[in-house]
Amino acid sequence: MNIYVGNLSWSMTDQDLSDLFTQFGEVSSAKILREKNTGRSKGFGFVEMADDEAARNAISTLHETEVQGRKIVVNESQPRPEGSGGFKKSYGGGGRSGGYGGGRSGGGYKKSGGYGGGYNRD
Repeated sequence: MNIYVGNLSWSMTDQDLSDLFTQFGEVSSAKILREKNTGRSKGFGFVEMADDEAARNAISTLHETEVQGRKIVVNESQPRPEGSGGFKKSYGGGGRSGGYGGGRSGGGYKKSGGYGGGYNRD
């Protein structure tokens, strides 16, 4: 089972996270997500446990407990909804509101001139 752990202390390490869950069973992996540029913790991470029963026990026991001065959030990780993440061609509204690829009359930079809100490749 994959477990989401949020509201983590900025100083918490992957090893700290793993150690926290090891008391409930075998931890396959424990990873705190970090900013690409700075390496600073994003304040949340994921723990993977092979035994679902042990994972459920860890979730119910650790949810809303204080760890390193922060009340953590622990629950079963949910898969991303279909179509989330990744590059999308349209940024901002369509039509007159502008945005990249924002419709025929989308404003902003337009090769034929005009200004307003976004970039339109017409």
